[in-house]
Amino acid sequence: MVDKSEFKAVARELKGIFKPYLKKLIVVSESDTGIYLDTKVVLKNKHRIFFGGVRTEKAYVSFHLMALYCFPELSKSMSPALKKRMQGKACLNFTTVDKTLLKELRELTKLGAAKFMSKEFVAMVTSGNIKESA
Repeated sequence: MVDKSEFKAVARELKGIFKPYLKKLIVVSESDTGIYLDTKVVLKNKHRIFFGGVRTEKAYVSFHLMALYCFPELSKSMSPALKKRMQGKACLNFTTVDKTLLKELRELTKLGAAKFMSKEFVAMVTSGNIKESA
């Protein structure tokens, strides 16, 4: 059985990682236990690009960062301890507040945000010239 007593603190810490980017993003929804963020870029299909979010689940708190999916090279620099928390290509799960891992995730988010919000990336996704990754 998972000890959920820290989940609110974990969610608060993970949400805090996104704080420096909120002015450049759209907060689609937010609560004590999570946040959902889109970019301000609108695609041809009239939908915005999902940037990232935090979601409290039954057994963990998940941190989603789409830059990890779009730029897989970012995950190559991750420590084994942080990589161990990955579920899929853009999600990391936490059950406790680990300051060392959160510091690393904060830096990873900074790198990912810079790439994700770059003029080159925005031009590529809005033009439709997106290459599928393997």
